[in-house]
This record gives sequence, structure tokens and C-alpha cells, in this order.
Amino acid sequence: MTLRKNNCYVITGGPGVGKTTLLNGLSKAGYKTVPEDARTIIKREMESGGDGLPWKNQLRYTCLMLEAAVASYHAIPANDDNVYFFDRGILDSICYARMSGIKVSEEMDQLAEGLLYNKKVFILPPWQAIYHTDGERKQSWEEAKWTFDQMKATYVQYGYEIIEVPIGTIEDRVGFVLSLI
Repeated sequence: MTLRKNNCYVITGGPGVGKTTLLNGLSKAGYKTVPEDARTIIKREMESGGDGLPWKNQLRYTCLMLEAAVASYHAIPANDDNVYFFDRGILDSICYARMSGIKVSEEMDQLAEGLLYNKKVFILPPWQAIYHTDGERKQSWEEAKWTFDQMKATYVQYGYEIIEVPIGTIEDRVGFVLSLI
């Protein structure tokens, strides 16, 4: 069974490109947003001594990310007319699995093909001036650029229209996104 939520838009890209800042700007403009789960999962796993971390157990981390993305998707009622912006989507977990060398299972593929967002996906390009690493974001700049390319390819493979959000001020980025929905 396929479920498409045309009022739900994904904002994706590599790490540290301003996705969360853009989501915060969209929220301030009155739109509903769904935060990224990665940092929450990483913090929870680190605090509990769990191994569901990208640098410890990539399979477990991927499963936790996918479960959280599916739960976030289902949290939005199908008949809700509000516009929602997601900080990453189900396909981000699929992409991460592939990047980590994890085979995408039939179940994962069915979720990606059955739980659909609006066809327009906003992707933020690598932006070295704002990129930094921290305790939860450990990817190098080269990995961040590679992640962008892989995210773009994954969303295209599943039939989404990729719209690259230009580098610029938060106001410019918010205006750009809103002009296309």
C-alpha cells in the first residue's frame, strides 16, 4: 500500500549544511517542522552506553534512524492540511545504509516506496564556511560532500524532484523554499 503526504516536504543534504537552521527559520515563519532524529539517537545511545552509533554499530544505528523516520512520518495525520517540513526523511536512512555498506532489505525498500513525501525534496549543498565537527558530528569535509552526492542520487532513484537550495542567508533560504511550495 502506498501513502503519499503531499503536505510533507523533506529537507536533506550532508551534515552541517544548515538544515536545522533552515527548519528553525521555517518554524519562525509559522510552518510546522519535524526535527532530525540523528542527534537525539546519538545522545541517547551515548548516555545509555548503547552501541547504536554510526562509529560503533552502523546496522543498529541505521535501524534506529529508520524506525524514528517512519514514526515521524506516521505522526502526521493523513488528512492534515498543514504544511510540514522534515529535517531528513525515510530515504536518508536508506542512503546511510548504502553508504555504510549495509544491504537495503526488502522491508526497507518497501517503506521507502510506500511512505511518500511531496515529490519536491529540498537539498542543501555542502557549505564549507559553516561546516564543523563536534562530539556527535564526526564526518570529515570530504565525507560531508560525498554524503550530499549520495543523498541526491538516492532521492532521484526513488522518483523525487531534487531542488537545490542556494547558499545564502537564512531569510533567503526560507524565501526560496516557500516560493516553491
